Amino acid sequence: MVRESWASRAGFILAAVGSAVGLGNIWRFPWMTAENGGSAFLLLYLLIVIVVGVPGLLAAFVIGRRSNRNPVGAFKSLAGSRFWTVLGALCVVTSIMLMSFYSVVGGWILRYFLESATGAYFADPETHFAAISYGVEAFGYQLAVLAATSLIVAAGIRRGIEATTKVMIPGVVVLLVGLAIWAARQPGAAQGYEFYLEFDGTYLAENFLSVLGAAAGQALFTLSIGSGTMITYASYIDDDRSLPLDASAIAVFNLGIGILAGLVVFPLLFSFAPGPTEGGPGALFIGIAGAFASLPGGRLLGAVFFLVVLLAALTSLISMLEIPVSFLVDEFDLERSTATRGLFALIAFTGGVNAFSPAVFTLFADHLVDLLLVLGLTGFMVYTAWVLGPAAIEEYLEGAGPLSRQLVVPWRYAIGTLFPAFLLFTFYADIAALVGLAAGTGLLVVATLLTVMALVFVARRSVSENRPQPSESTD
Repeated sequence: MVRESWASRAGFILAAVGSAVGLGNIWRFPWMTAENGGSAFLLLYLLIVIVVGVPGLLAAFVIGRRSNRNPVGAFKSLAGSRFWTVLGALCVVTSIMLMSFYSVVGGWILRYFLESATGAYFADPETHFAAISYGVEAFGYQLAVLAATSLIVAAGIRRGIEATTKVMIPGVVVLLVGLAIWAARQPGAAQGYEFYLEFDGTYLAENFLSVLGAAAGQALFTLSIGSGTMITYASYIDDDRSLPLDASAIAVFNLGIGILAGLVVFPLLFSFAPGPTEGGPGALFIGIAGAFASLPGGRLLGAVFFLVVLLAALTSLISMLEIPVSFLVDEFDLERSTATRGLFALIAFTGGVNAFSPAVFTLFADHLVDLLLVLGLTGFMVYTAWVLGPAAIEEYLEGAGPLSRQLVVPWRYAIGTLFPAFLLFTFYADIAALVGLAAGTGLLVVATLLTVMALVFVARRSVSENRPQPSESTD
């Protein structure tokens, strides 16, 4: 079966940006920012995206383009032991778990977009969201979003994913800019900007570990690294592309759209809601919906806003579904349409559990996926630096410019030691907070260093075990 590729560089970048933007920037980002100190969270999030996210994207791109395979096939076919194939399987599992709760939120958005025409959620947004967020109707809207996603992915890379995201992403940006201009004129805009943009050093000092873990998880969530999306997308690109340039462009676009979304959401939350911390996962639907109820032309504004969020949700869901679809197509030679139909049925079941259970939904959306994404990216980095090693440098240099070439060696050793240590530190801190363990910084550092050394040892050992042995002398 002939493997597809992107028709253009712009198509690849827009698809990758679409994967990164999604609900992570418009639904989850305001929720996480509100729960973690506003500007304190924003600062750490920006730093992690730039310092860790871009090198992490590069590691995923190197694996994907070097192998021209899905995550499972990539780790199976490249240098190293079969131990690393487990990491590829983790990507497939993570993508299915992501879709399981993400599609529920997509269903909420679809429903609110349609209900904007009648203003059904205007009278009492909080009661309305509580009534429709879980249950049979939530499951029905979830299925509709999954069906739309499946149709696009089944159409293929060029005719489905690339063609769709080329329209959706510019549309999202234009509509967000218009909404941000409108939000700036609302009565609580100044307080929203202060919460969002004015640095709060005291809060950060008192809650550093919890904010750090949340910011790291959000950065990986919005950049779509750690789940295998970028490995899969990079497997469809040509060798003459500059991977460092593409990774930087995607990160910049992602940051820009994320910040822009905040400039829409926080002024509205301070203008028309009790505050940004109200509502948790439903903050977007409770706080923002109240804004439209009290404004002239609120039905039209609500429809435009939820259309933006719906388009963003679809671009992310598309990228998530492509991971297991590419796995089935590459490894089992299934037709794309057959693979997509089978996965639709599977995710309808796993997503249905989330649609009927608020406890399961919160576990998936708030903690479990963050932890899996951190583990995934840590594995990508260690594998790229120590298992691929010189081959990773060779792949990085293909199409790279003069500045990128000067950074290749520091990049390799940073993703092999420094960045995995940082990610694992946030992982252990998040685990400790989740189980209520008062672990000191020293204990977290020791656990982190021991884990990094163990991973590097396993990586280097897997290379030596698979290195061809010299033949015995026959004389």
